[in-house]
Amino acid sequence: MTPIGDFIRGHTEAIILSILEKEDSYGYKINQTIEKISQGELLLTEATMYSVFKRLEKNEFIQSYWQEGTNNVNRKYYSITPLGKTYLKEHKHSWHKFSNMLNQFLNN
Repeated sequence: MTPIGDFIRGHTEAIILSILEKEDSYGYKINQTIEKISQGELLLTEATMYSVFKRLEKNEFIQSYWQEGTNNVNRKYYSITPLGKTYLKEHKHSWHKFSNMLNQFLNN
């Protein structure tokens, strides 16, 4: 069977943006959310997470800021920008179009 990770390549940005669309968050919590939603099937490595964050910031889809968390520990939070919301909307549209087309092949 093909690993789940092979199916999501090219969609990690959209996955993270979809989480940030609901609320600002930090890396560890975002990865916990991904793991929970995927029922443990998907967990991004730290290197993958932060390279995605770097790309998203470079493209101005997210912005980061520091916030004090529990036990006086500063955490880097991320928030989606208006440009990121536009990208996510376009990605969702393309995904629905592609998945509908793929279903035509696989459900016959």
